[in-house]
Amino acid sequence: MFTTTGSRGLYKAPLSKSLLLVVNGLTVLLTLLPQYQDMFVYNLQAVVQQHQLWRLLCGRLVCLDLKDSFCSSLLIYNFRIFERRFGSRKFASFLLGTWCLSALMDFLLVCAFQHLFDYEVEELSAGLLAPVFSLFVPFYLSIPRMPVTQILGHIPITNKSLVYIVGLQLLTSSPFMWLLALSGLISGVLYHSNVLWLQKILFVPAWVSFIGRYILEPLFSSSQPSSETPVGMGATLDIQRQQRMDLLDQQLLLAQYNEARRNVRPQPQAGLLQWTRLFPSLRHRGQNRPPAQPQPQAQAQTQQSTQPPLLDNSHVAEEQVARLVEMGFSRTDALEALRASNNDINMATNFLLQH
Repeated sequence: MFTTTGSRGLYKAPLSKSLLLVVNGLTVLLTLLPQYQDMFVYNLQAVVQQHQLWRLLCGRLVCLDLKDSFCSSLLIYNFRIFERRFGSRKFASFLLGTWCLSALMDFLLVCAFQHLFDYEVEELSAGLLAPVFSLFVPFYLSIPRMPVTQILGHIPITNKSLVYIVGLQLLTSSPFMWLLALSGLISGVLYHSNVLWLQKILFVPAWVSFIGRYILEPLFSSSQPSSETPVGMGATLDIQRQQRMDLLDQQLLLAQYNEARRNVRPQPQAGLLQWTRLFPSLRHRGQNRPPAQPQPQAQAQTQQSTQPPLLDNSHVAEEQVARLVEMGFSRTDALEALRASNNDINMATNFLLQH
């Protein structure tokens, strides 16, 4: 049912893999060593009254409840699609930004709850829960729904249903989990909509991304799964399941492309992706184009008047174009991909590999 992320495991998702391994490893370790669990309790009163600011880091990073750890791990594994599409740095910036915003929202919501109902909330569930809930915002807005089946012939089940069910299970795991969920959703909306230019204020610096790319990424990177089909006895059930999930991935990309074409406007807006400028030009690569034929002078003048203007290279870094050309892509495709991805070489590389 986790069909929105495909069947390639944690390939091209080193940050998601590190969160799953390190955070869950600490959860298991604290379960075996309960005498150290008090250091990771998310106690708001201790932060405010005793100024134990270190609890904001410890209490909002490691889960102390195995049920919360299991559900949040399932959601992180599903949301790894955003790291694949936008790159590890932007995915880490989203988690960092929503983590900081949700820390402020936790205190505001607790104060509002105390003012309205005269009840003081001392502790909240520990773990990376609010940023996980914040990922539901881009999941709801950017992942299209695709019907999978129906229950009793009336209740539709889509590719996103199980994700929401797991989120609901996490929401009901403790009495005040709804405060963390509301804090995460508010933080996700604020950061995703870039209110007050939060994406330019709360982000992972380039030098941190450089260190993670060359030191931490080799430790948590996953190899590309093989797509070869065995010969002899035929495909196994796992291979057949993988083929079905790959087919659903292709249908998802096609649905996103059609939706982007329906929402096209005459004046493209500046944003993260400019779909209308990316896909039409990348459907015809250089080696697939027919060879140019000599044209008479009259026809050449007519075609010259109907051809679109040349690409403006002023906003594209030549260094990044050269890197993409060295990887085997044509210069035209590299320019269009970099322009459509706002000069993000990771995103441009992903789309050039996929199309």
